[in-house]
Amino acid sequence: MSIQTTAPASAGAIETRTIDMVPESERHGSPSSQFTLWFGANLQITAVVDGALAVIFGVEAWTAIIGLLIGNILGGAVMALHSAQGPRLGLPQMISSRVQFGVKGAALPLVLVIIMYLGFAATGTVLSGQAINSMFGIEAPAFGIIAFGTMTAIVAVIGYNLIHKLGRIASVVGIAGWLFLAYQLFHQYDVASAFGQKPFSVATLLLAISLSAGWQLTFAPYVADYSRYLPSNTTVSSTFWSTFIGTALGAQLAMTFGVLVAAVSGAAFLKNQVGFMGDLAGPAAAVVIYLVIVMGKLTVNCLNAYGGFMSILTTSSAFNNKSRISPFARMLFIVGFVVVSMLIALAASADFLNNFKNFVLLLLAVFVPWSAVNLVDYYLVSKEHVDIPALYDSNARYGAYNAVALGCYVLGIVVQIPFLAQKMYTGPFTKMLGGADISWIVSLVVTALVYYPLAKKTMRVPGQMIYPAEPATTLPAAAAMSAT
Repeated sequence: MSIQTTAPASAGAIETRTIDMVPESERHGSPSSQFTLWFGANLQITAVVDGALAVIFGVEAWTAIIGLLIGNILGGAVMALHSAQGPRLGLPQMISSRVQFGVKGAALPLVLVIIMYLGFAATGTVLSGQAINSMFGIEAPAFGIIAFGTMTAIVAVIGYNLIHKLGRIASVVGIAGWLFLAYQLFHQYDVASAFGQKPFSVATLLLAISLSAGWQLTFAPYVADYSRYLPSNTTVSSTFWSTFIGTALGAQLAMTFGVLVAAVSGAAFLKNQVGFMGDLAGPAAAVVIYLVIVMGKLTVNCLNAYGGFMSILTTSSAFNNKSRISPFARMLFIVGFVVVSMLIALAASADFLNNFKNFVLLLLAVFVPWSAVNLVDYYLVSKEHVDIPALYDSNARYGAYNAVALGCYVLGIVVQIPFLAQKMYTGPFTKMLGGADISWIVSLVVTALVYYPLAKKTMRVPGQMIYPAEPATTLPAAAAMSAT
């Protein structure tokens, strides 16, 4: 049984596939599309804020830049390994979690993924709404939030190809806009004075690493959604490197800029992040910079809405046994998700920076063990052999629940508690380490080491990839869909 739409995939420009496997006849594009998508999705203002958080919460500028680079490399590599699953499986990322957790058991990480999508969509909508309001000189937050939410819903409804095109545009626009802002920053401020203001410490270095690693790992639950249309003969290495370089480079450039801005501007940036960018650009260029901000945020916000919709559908389909969803229902799912994210944005905009930091670090705690289980299974246990039809049947190979994977996932969260450095709770080992947060490293290692031998003994791995019997007959080829 596969989840599919009732209309053919070729019926117009709007994508109609959801969580079913993309047949070979509909595959298109090249790995370079992964670079532009993830570069554009990272070179945006929320990544700038993430970099600024390192300085705001006590990290010296050089330490912050180095720590963020390490985190982007480590987290980006893990994220890109997930991306490489897309062409091989032709599936969205989270549907493949049923291999490890069971058809119904995958709902546990899925619910957390949906919350993540909503959180990031809301925080992005806050900043983009401010930019739109500044463009039109309107003070009411609701105006910008509703306008940005409407744009997000339209692009997400149209789907995969438009999202990739938007990523290409955002990459070009982002490079030009942020280079101009960097020039303005060096022209208006003594950037050299940002360095050496505080002594180096291991604890602050690890905080910076955690911020950027957490940023990258939050892409992992949906990165394969945007590589699944690539031809199945696309090599693992080409998908990996295109995704990795795009995501790590885009994020590092944005976060480094955020470090410099926070270090030289202090309270001015804290007071109004978007307004500061407009003032930095100057009256003549401010509107253009606001457009750059909106374009970058629109790219990643569409990823959140698109991935959020598919995660909701993946969760519900495991329990209601529905095999079809109409294009209209698909649209309602996406619009409903966007509306909820807008409501959260209206409620959460008051203490944005503190909320965002705690949100990112919390997500790191719940997604590291999921990522460890998924990657260890895919590359070391199943070794890329997946029974795709069984992913849609709780009575088939993978069953309803996999106690081993679920237990390791919970263990991966629990072992982090003594090492957490959260606003609400600081673990005893964190205090002994001078405030250094190594919880995600502990979780990654422990989860992988415990899961691997148990999975090797218990997993029912097929001898080869098993595809649906007639993957291209239910839905005709998407001849009308333009290549990415």
